[in-house]
Amino acid sequence: MLIVGLTGGIATGKSTVSKYLAQKHNLTIVDADLIARQVVEPGTKAYKQIVDHFTPLVPEGQSLVDENGNLNRPVLGKVAFGSEKERKVLNSITHPAVRLEMARQVIWAWVKGCQMVILDVPLLFESKLDAYCGVSVVVSCSNEQQRERLLKRDPHLSEDDADKRIASQMPIAEKRLLADYVIKNEASLDSLYAKLDALVSQMQPNIIISLSEWLLPPIGFIVALYIYIKRKNRVKSKLS
Repeated sequence: MLIVGLTGGIATGKSTVSKYLAQKHNLTIVDADLIARQVVEPGTKAYKQIVDHFTPLVPEGQSLVDENGNLNRPVLGKVAFGSEKERKVLNSITHPAVRLEMARQVIWAWVKGCQMVILDVPLLFESKLDAYCGVSVVVSCSNEQQRERLLKRDPHLSEDDADKRIASQMPIAEKRLLADYVIKNEASLDSLYAKLDALVSQMQPNIIISLSEWLLPPIGFIVALYIYIKRKNRVKSKLS
């Protein structure tokens, strides 16, 4: 099974790409953003840790949870993304739970016999999860388009808030450098979809190899280990 790491900068169009790959090509999507919401639902360990840590940091007159007990994400976002220290605290709470659920979903995809699974992760390179992927794909656009799309998508953000969220991630230029494939999302949706159709065709795993990995797990393990070592060396050479 080929694990494809899909990433991009905030508001570059990664979710649009992920949705198209699921609907048009019927690919299994392991969505880190969706999982990140699920692991902080009321009653979870991560939810309690977030409330305990961030409540004292919320400005007077605002609340970290809404009337239904769910996290007030705009408020949490302003507190966490306004400080590098607090962003790291939030990540340290959520990332372990997210990784565990992602691993469970990838294993289930392999059990079902999927030939290709998309690991949709905003922080793919930052979290080093690209090392576990057969290939990595970055969705990219210009800095101006990224900022404009973010403000349009999240109208509650000020321009300063938008800049902080963009700056909190690895620069898109660095992601392009590390990626195996770059999808430029700077024109029409039709243009984007055509690029994705070509990419899926190019990445399609050999069915005989995929079947061998599924029927004989040791083969799959050896292939996965080889890919892991190869990707680690490739990333190291790109950064050197």
